[in-house]
Amino acid sequence: MDQHRTGELDGQVALVTGAGSGLGRGFATALAGAGAAVAVCGRRIEPLEELVAEIVADGGRAIACVLDVRDPAQIVAAVDRAESELGGLDILVNNAGIPDARRAHKMPLELVDAVLETNLRGPWLLATEVGRRWIADGRRGRIVNVSSMSGYYTAGGAIALYSVTKAALNRMTEALAIEWAAHPINVNGIAPGSFHSEMMDGLIERIGDPTEGFPRKRMGRATDLAETLLYLVSPRSEFVTGTIIKVDDGQMPR
Repeated sequence: MDQHRTGELDGQVALVTGAGSGLGRGFATALAGAGAAVAVCGRRIEPLEELVAEIVADGGRAIACVLDVRDPAQIVAAVDRAESELGGLDILVNNAGIPDARRAHKMPLELVDAVLETNLRGPWLLATEVGRRWIADGRRGRIVNVSSMSGYYTAGGAIALYSVTKAALNRMTEALAIEWAAHPINVNGIAPGSFHSEMMDGLIERIGDPTEGFPRKRMGRATDLAETLLYLVSPRSEFVTGTIIKVDDGQMPR
């Protein structure tokens, strides 16, 4: 794995949720490549341990944390462990999320709860847990919430509740940025368009290939998001907070 280590984030510590695959794996790799120590978190330990091995083999520092963001106790335990083994957190990437995979009128209550708790309640609990510690310590911090263009525009395909949670995540990003503006904490978001991931590839199986209507006829790759993430967690974005950057290659209506 070639991470093109830059050293821009040397001495920084990051925690990334949903890091076992797809976009989360790309985010963790990008942060490690820039010099950050990374706590890679997710529900499946095997892919996390594989990612840690790759980062360490490339000269980086990383640990794997089993974390289901629906569980408040696991959130506290993951943050505690990251701070204990890597040092105080500087960066949080709220990336974990799940799709509806059902039409709205066919969704069982347990799936409704799982989508709401994973896509919205979990990021809220994690952001406020980390933010509380940063404020108590007077520490500089950067939060990046991974939203979706579905938070602005719903194209169908049984993702109604997913779209609702991403729209709410955008408002959460803006609200926390304003509330914490008196502290050295920046809260921003990234809204990807159609990117290859386990979740998106599963959706394509149901709705078909969406690229026919895209200007450049291709879906995004995790590497296409790396520079946006690094910008938002670096000193270059010191005066940027409460912003959600759309990264969709012009795919979606404005």
